[in-house]
Amino acid sequence: MGSPHAVGIVGLGVISRQYLDLFATSPSIRVAAVADLNAERAADVAAALPDARALTVAELMADQDVQTVLNLTVPAAHAEVAHAAVSAGKSVHGEKPLALTVTEGRGILEAATAAGVRVTSAPDTVLGTGIQTARRLVDDGAIGTPMSASATWVSPGHELWHPAPGFYYAPGGGPLFDMGPYYLTSLVHLLGPIVAVTGAARRARSQRTIATGPHAGEQIEVEVDTHVSGLLEHAGGAVSTIVTSFDAVASTSPPIEVHGDRGSLIVPDPNMFDGEVRLAELGRGGWRSVAASAGYADSGRGIGLIDAVAGQGPGRAGGSLALHVLDVMESLLRSSAEGRRLSIHTVAERPPLVPLTAASEWSRSLT
Repeated sequence: MGSPHAVGIVGLGVISRQYLDLFATSPSIRVAAVADLNAERAADVAAALPDARALTVAELMADQDVQTVLNLTVPAAHAEVAHAAVSAGKSVHGEKPLALTVTEGRGILEAATAAGVRVTSAPDTVLGTGIQTARRLVDDGAIGTPMSASATWVSPGHELWHPAPGFYYAPGGGPLFDMGPYYLTSLVHLLGPIVAVTGAARRARSQRTIATGPHAGEQIEVEVDTHVSGLLEHAGGAVSTIVTSFDAVASTSPPIEVHGDRGSLIVPDPNMFDGEVRLAELGRGGWRSVAASAGYADSGRGIGLIDAVAGQGPGRAGGSLALHVLDVMESLLRSSAEGRRLSIHTVAERPPLVPLTAASEWSRSLT
């Protein structure tokens, strides 16, 4: 019987609540320390946890009790915090994207390898029953030879709901870097790694207006492209497309569709852990719902860390996959700017399928 894995959380913004909720259900993880630029917020979070202490970032990095740093800072700080964790001899699990650039991301992985620690990264939503059930159908030949896929995510912009949305419009933000990792990581799980891309990107306007919260009415400068379309060539021969946008009101397109020569799949929202998978087979007429057959059931954000620690390795949310997705995103934007097709030079293996695993099993995998 092992001891719970001790995690120190850096950054206690909106997304941290989802991680804390998952860890509260799993005796395999213990939150040992928390840190935030807002010391009062860190103290409040620590007070609500059984054994956690509110520390400064430097104190958390130096704390011998912390085994893995959970990096929930804004994208611009991802690389700095990851390097601090690695330098302190700690593994790191970070929110997406891995870093702002491929150069930064590669530096994190190289430093981690030299230090003998692990790097894992969101999104781990793809390890839930939605994406994994679709993956199993592809693997089992339900659609024949995979030929193509499409991924679509559009909205009018996060400034309409987020109280402090500035970072969404700074480097590391935009619809591609914010939402693209869910869709691109899913496409790699479904169809394998990407070897070349062609991108087209646009910016509808130079400023956005915050709609809610204490900063309502304030203007945000837009520093990134807010509509990105891309053509992706997969190593196995399939071709997929992706559209991410902060410049559209709504869409009727499924989040992801996958097409083969014998069938098609409608894949649920990759920002969620479950959802209905639908299959249409050649000659059988119409769509039918498919029961969950793979994935971590009833899971949440942080399951990728649990998966990695339980397997004593990089797991299915390993840093090499996050770097590959970062490379694809950076290359899509560069392809648009340069007006040409670009090859992808990072290498990532398609992660192993997650067998259908009940919460009662995965939550106690370390204890």
